[in-house]
Amino acid sequence: MSERSDSIVSSPVSTSAEPGSGQSRRTGPVGVAVIGAGVISKEYLSNLTSFPDIKVHIVADMFEQVAAERAAEFGIPASGGVAAALSHPDVEIVVNLTIPAAHVEVATAAINAGKHVWSEKPFSLDRDSGLGLLKAADAAGLRLGCAPDTFLGAGMQTALRIIAKGEIGVPLTALTLMQSPGPESWHPNPAFLFQAGAGPLFDIGPYYLTTLVQTFGSIAKVAAFGSKSRETRIIGSGPKAGEEFAVTVPSHVSAIAQFEGGESSQSIFSFDSPLKRAGFVEVTGTEATIAIPDPNMFDGDILLTRRGAEEPEIIAAVGATTSRGSGVLEMARALREGRPHRAQGSMAYHVLDAMVSIAESIDTGEFVSLQSRADAADPLPEDWDPTAKTL
Repeated sequence: MSERSDSIVSSPVSTSAEPGSGQSRRTGPVGVAVIGAGVISKEYLSNLTSFPDIKVHIVADMFEQVAAERAAEFGIPASGGVAAALSHPDVEIVVNLTIPAAHVEVATAAINAGKHVWSEKPFSLDRDSGLGLLKAADAAGLRLGCAPDTFLGAGMQTALRIIAKGEIGVPLTALTLMQSPGPESWHPNPAFLFQAGAGPLFDIGPYYLTTLVQTFGSIAKVAAFGSKSRETRIIGSGPKAGEEFAVTVPSHVSAIAQFEGGESSQSIFSFDSPLKRAGFVEVTGTEATIAIPDPNMFDGDILLTRRGAEEPEIIAAVGATTSRGSGVLEMARALREGRPHRAQGSMAYHVLDAMVSIAESIDTGEFVSLQSRADAADPLPEDWDPTAKTL
């Protein structure tokens, strides 16, 4: 996610379902604009510019000089403000890497300009704006995709295939842990990560909750507790090092979830732990427990401990490991082929609904039932190759 965003005024909308999967009338590589030239844009652009089926035409940011520098860094032919990106005739998908508070505003402006949208997570900050975005895209016949796309990586895809084959028996429960001291030590502008729309729940939670939805299906209800270890934090690196900023959301969240099928999970999302423990996802079934690779990454071995075994089996991941931007590519190919893409806006909205419900449970001390649902995506073929030219 970028630490910058353009300011766009767009008309309000209100909501509903996923856009259709009609085939694109264009042929050849899919044209892309990147809006938001902040930290995460470097990883996206490194990958997007290496995919033969993608053509990045422009980088945009409210700080146009920053956009120009990022475009020059990756050999992108044009740069400018958001209006330039939205009016570019060759752009079909807008990759929205702005700060969370601007995600819906930028995505809605892109839809109004007739563009499909891929957004960094979270999908939105509240249910109403998220539902409005879904309805706007549906009415326009446009697609919405959203991070995380890490579940398309070799690690997660291999683990999901193992579960689908029945190797762990009937899946029953899951445990996820993400603990760290917080990002203020390394991020040059971390204040927004401790404010509305972020915190460990909204910033890191999407990776783990998406993994759980891909494993078990829709979440039915949640309950949670939250806390803050301190009210302010200090920036530890970059030009703002030493500056103090306020913490306005829980920096530690403990949550439980029950799924439509009766399965359950326990999760910790924390920026309060001196002990770093990230990427911990275990799913237990009637016959085995599987340790899934870090859901914030695209690769990693799988550990499978069968009932009665003293040691786990180590299973190497099979598939693509090309990192962030893979979901944009999969969406672009789906657009040309006239099929649904995998990282659907409806799934991202369900994850948002889960996070908002967790936040509500922290405030009320009660279970909160979700009103949305989302199906797990179809698995990728094992030979899916982002570096191949297919369009």
